[in-house]
Amino acid sequence: MTEDTKPSTETDTPTENATATDAPAAPNDLFDEKLSFHDLGIRGDVLKGIETAGFTKPTTIQAKLIPVVLDGHDVIGQARTGTGKTAAFGLPIFQKADPDVPGQALILTPTRELAAQVAAELDELGQFTNIRTVCIVGGESMRHQQKGLQGGAHIIVGTPGRVMDLHGRGELKFDNIRFAVLDEVDRMLDIGFRDDIRKILGQIKRDHQTMFVSATISEEIERLGRKFMAADAQRITTVSGSLTVSLVDQKYFAVEPWDKRTLLLHVLRREEPEAVVVFCRTKATVHKITQYLRDKGVNAREIHGDLHQRKRVRVMESLREGNVDVLIASDLAARGLDVDHITHVINYDLPEDPEIYIHRIGRTARAGRKGVAWSFVTPEEGQRLTDVEKHSGALIEKLDYPDFKPGPVPRDVVTERERNAKFAEPVDMAARQAARASTPDTEGLSESELAAMFPGGKVPKNKPRRTLGSRLRTRRS
Repeated sequence: MTEDTKPSTETDTPTENATATDAPAAPNDLFDEKLSFHDLGIRGDVLKGIETAGFTKPTTIQAKLIPVVLDGHDVIGQARTGTGKTAAFGLPIFQKADPDVPGQALILTPTRELAAQVAAELDELGQFTNIRTVCIVGGESMRHQQKGLQGGAHIIVGTPGRVMDLHGRGELKFDNIRFAVLDEVDRMLDIGFRDDIRKILGQIKRDHQTMFVSATISEEIERLGRKFMAADAQRITTVSGSLTVSLVDQKYFAVEPWDKRTLLLHVLRREEPEAVVVFCRTKATVHKITQYLRDKGVNAREIHGDLHQRKRVRVMESLREGNVDVLIASDLAARGLDVDHITHVINYDLPEDPEIYIHRIGRTARAGRKGVAWSFVTPEEGQRLTDVEKHSGALIEKLDYPDFKPGPVPRDVVTERERNAKFAEPVDMAARQAARASTPDTEGLSESELAAMFPGGKVPKNKPRRTLGSRLRTRRS
């Protein structure tokens, strides 16, 4: 099974400077204002990369996780999206890695896009060090990746499928691995990836540090994760839950399924958001909605698992460059879409799992910015909305557009409703009892009276056969 056929999820990259002019003040729990990266023990050439990237203060997860890793402990780190977990595990690796030894760190991600983003971020952070990174993913030239490995890359970032492939070919060796990282560990240890992770981590024979990070880590995932870690592995949770609700303005629209498409177009034209990601449940819906919007003159692009890797890369580049106004996405992009200027997230289809909702809306409100999340909720999805509210700890208010005119109910829906209403009509038991009471008793009636009741004079002697309306004979008949 390749990475494209498995549950695909992604995570965030290091957060930006808290004092950036285009970002509002960050919440108090995002940055640790009392510490600097120098205070955390980061050396000069790594600090230079941090400063060039625009960081001034570590986030809370960075301030707590980095010292633990530098001390040599295995660690499970949980922090909400947009808080810089990539830098939290990446900076200690730069600090501790030996520039003379290749293949010291293995970072596994659930999707190609996330692997590329993590590798790019590490390249930026480590640009003034002698530590080099290579990205190993399917759908791209294996020859290029082999050259990266042969060139002595110190950090390997990849998806399980391609990592296993190159390891099986003898191109990727685990002999020097000192650091093993699972990014978005909650998805990496789910049913789809679990066997591959066991195989990969089981091939690392030398002593090494293990780091698992994610925005959400359940008790089950922690229990599974600790099987791969030292007994004294530390759990670091910076925020209980995975979302600062105050940063995301959450609303929902009540809509019938057949009106969702026109409502989406109405919302986009009415609000004119700077950059919006629309999440759909299936790849087929992603394609249909993209075509619909483009036919209506909207600058929309699509991204999903069936899209060729090169096209996926081009779409992401266009989005980052501001050349795409609306991105229609499956949950492939729910955890790795790290684009600063995304202002709105629209849940065209409300997900069944509240965790997916959390990660979707985390694509906005990055690094302390404000964001907007709207959800389309059909009459049958009321319980899903309630589950999301319970999970996020927020009351999601209803939003109405008086100028939006719902379309006519489709004919097939009308027919189905009429059929259901017919079968759902309440039975008048009193009328039924009265009808039974009025049925004449045939006992004691004369032949002439029976003939009047049964035209033709043929009076039934037995009860009708129990064939349930079928003409086929059965044992019961």
